[in-house]
Amino acid sequence: MNIQIGRGKTARRAYGIDEIALCPGQITLDPQLVETSWQIGNIQREIPIIASAMDGVVDIKMAVELSKLGALGVLNLEGIQTRYRDPEPILEKIAAVDVKGFVPLMQQLYAEPIKPELIQERIRQIKAQGGIAAVSATPVGASQYGTAVVEAGADLFFIKRLLYPQNIFLLRL
Repeated sequence: MNIQIGRGKTARRAYGIDEIALCPGQITLDPQLVETSWQIGNIQREIPIIASAMDGVVDIKMAVELSKLGALGVLNLEGIQTRYRDPEPILEKIAAVDVKGFVPLMQQLYAEPIKPELIQERIRQIKAQGGIAAVSATPVGASQYGTAVVEAGADLFFIKRLLYPQNIFLLRL
């Protein structure tokens, strides 16, 4: 359905992910006729999923598991994983905090500096376990830690655009 927006211009109605519901249709498609694989450079994936570069989504274990399953997990280089040698107790604190204590706790936790040696260690851990080392940083983070990322052998480096976070740039390493 087109919507008139003036001066002879029309727009189509778009839907957000929270407005979409999948349900069985009247036509059955043979799964063998569907191609879900995708490729970036020489990295081929079978499942069309890229897990978000968020501390609550991707850690070392998740990045490796997603790689083994045929998807891709992207590790946030400016989060908890690269600020603390053992991120598990920190993540447990975040999960346990109440609404009033959340902001002060996050300010305290993110005051800890990012450690380039932890960036390299996390990338090497993913690769050592057979995973694809896909990482993400802001443009400032990319300029500060790009050398460490390359030296560690990351496979993909996503650079976030802060004004439009849905848009990312990808550097194939």
